[in-house]
Amino acid sequence: MDIISALFAENIDLRPAPGPSSRIDLTGIMFSLAAPSEPPVAITPHLIVLVRCRPDEDGQGILEVVFRDDSGEQVARNVSPFQVEPGKFTYRLVRGELSYEKYGTIEAHCRLLPDGDPTVVPLTLLPPA
Repeated sequence: MDIISALFAENIDLRPAPGPSSRIDLTGIMFSLAAPSEPPVAITPHLIVLVRCRPDEDGQGILEVVFRDDSGEQVARNVSPFQVEPGKFTYRLVRGELSYEKYGTIEAHCRLLPDGDPTVVPLTLLPPA
């Protein structure tokens, strides 16, 4: 299996399309956001991870997401098993509970266990508008 995409987003919408096929609409894609107040602050963004399963694979997987701050220190971790029909796609919605002690970037390191390559997605906290 492979991670096709990983993004922080505000909303995901699935809709049918001719085929049979389907469409995934992602809105509010973000790589940064304004802090709701001065740090320290906690935010709970949604990370959407799209996964592809080849037809010859069994469809059993485990997604690990490790959130790391600017220093590389782990600030949160999520591990979730999933199942996808061989030859199809699925998505996982990971809600990070991230604490920022100062303005900066937290990276989500997403990989399929046991030995998948990581896909890294940054989320930078900016001063309030």
